[in-house]
Amino acid sequence: MAAPTNSNPQSTSSRPIASPVPSVSTTSSLHSQPDGNFALPPPTHGGVNGGVLANGDAQLKPKKPTMTSRISGMFGRRDESRDSARSTITEKVPEGKAVNGGATTAANSARPVQPSRQASVSKAPDAKPTTYKRFWINEDGTHEHHLKVAKRQEKLSDMFQSLMLGKKKDGLGEEQPLSLMSNWVDVMRNEKEKLAEQKNSTGLPQTLVQKYGKCQEVVGRGAFGIVRVAHKTDTKDPKREQLYAVKEFKQRPGESAKKYQKRLTAEFCISSSMQHPNVINTLDLLQDEKGMYCEVMEYCAGGDLYTLVLAAGQLEVLEADCFFKQLMRGVEYMHEMGVAHRDLKPENLLLTQHGSIKITDFGNGECFRMAWEKEAHMTAGLCGSAPYIAPEEYVDKEFDPRAVDVWACGIIYMAMRTGRHLWRVAQKGEDEFFDRYLEDRKEEAGYRPIEVLRRRQCRNVIYSILDPNPTRRLTAHQVLFSEWVKEIKVCRAGDEGF
Repeated sequence: MAAPTNSNPQSTSSRPIASPVPSVSTTSSLHSQPDGNFALPPPTHGGVNGGVLANGDAQLKPKKPTMTSRISGMFGRRDESRDSARSTITEKVPEGKAVNGGATTAANSARPVQPSRQASVSKAPDAKPTTYKRFWINEDGTHEHHLKVAKRQEKLSDMFQSLMLGKKKDGLGEEQPLSLMSNWVDVMRNEKEKLAEQKNSTGLPQTLVQKYGKCQEVVGRGAFGIVRVAHKTDTKDPKREQLYAVKEFKQRPGESAKKYQKRLTAEFCISSSMQHPNVINTLDLLQDEKGMYCEVMEYCAGGDLYTLVLAAGQLEVLEADCFFKQLMRGVEYMHEMGVAHRDLKPENLLLTQHGSIKITDFGNGECFRMAWEKEAHMTAGLCGSAPYIAPEEYVDKEFDPRAVDVWACGIIYMAMRTGRHLWRVAQKGEDEFFDRYLEDRKEEAGYRPIEVLRRRQCRNVIYSILDPNPTRRLTAHQVLFSEWVKEIKVCRAGDEGF
């Protein structure tokens, strides 16, 4: 987004224009090689795992203002193009099965139909398949989310079975090496093996069961351990139960008991001190009979943002905007509290059933300023997942951890809108997609994956969030006060955190 330079850009045909596949870990991403079959989604047709933005973003105009004029007008001009169309995300489910995700009703439909808040089932013999609504807009302009992780997991399970049987459907599998789906099958294979090993090894102490109920199904798994749902029967009403998420931490190989305890205690102290609608509510830290720590948190029935985007392909514009503003509110709050997350990614963003974003997993969290201090401490070291790591982490000895969080938020927004990552690693000379971005942001035409975003003010903010120079990058507070984000309407659940 800088002013044009005199360098001659390469031809469009010789450059990669799509986004690279995400990696499960930093190490695997850093060593992965670019694939030559990258293709940017077409700008005017919607579809799963590729292509256009779900709201039908317009094609680029032949003549654009300079990058300098775009940035200067970010906070002072009103956006000339508004998303006034009312749309609903629905998906037809064969044989009465409901799944989470699907296509979007065209924004320019002649007679939009207002959906009901619950899926309707017709009893007629020739009734149409059940339609599940994930997101809709009300008559008064407000919107609501209805997220069901069980339905989403059912859909993903069907995808997995199809891929395992060699039936590639909807362009999934090897044909889409750049989408979020690309490495998901390998992860699923590993999780199935680990699930068989962990199935009967709960090892929970009676104190944990008494306080929070019996842990049952596994809802999350990672290098740290597993996350189970604890079911506690309501003493006042036996027909009701309270749900909690119990995160079981494993001791790292070669890690002493003292370091293990210090690491988990530090994470708990950070997460439990946060009280914000868009930050997970951490309740307790207990040890089981084997000495393993278990962190108890509020349960989010909507799953995580990663599986939502995975199942939907890409999110509708207003839906992604709502989640993005909630995310920035949570990040601004953390930074005001003197804490940087340093591992923001869709997998660490949980969702309630009504669409409230919850930032979780403070394992890499860092206190950059104490309560009595005014200036932030710089930090160092590489951590997080490669596609979300800011470029300064590779070249600077010390950097501001707040700028790192903001960079990750920009990558997350692009993943929501496109279902892809922009590059594998933001390291100059190591990733051809990132090199292409550094070149194109200097050009008047801009960077294609960002330029296909419909609204000018949205593009300007994303360019400024993804500024390779962290000293020029917007802060979370500035992002929230930009014209684009100020006009984003957040659902009531997002405002109140339920």
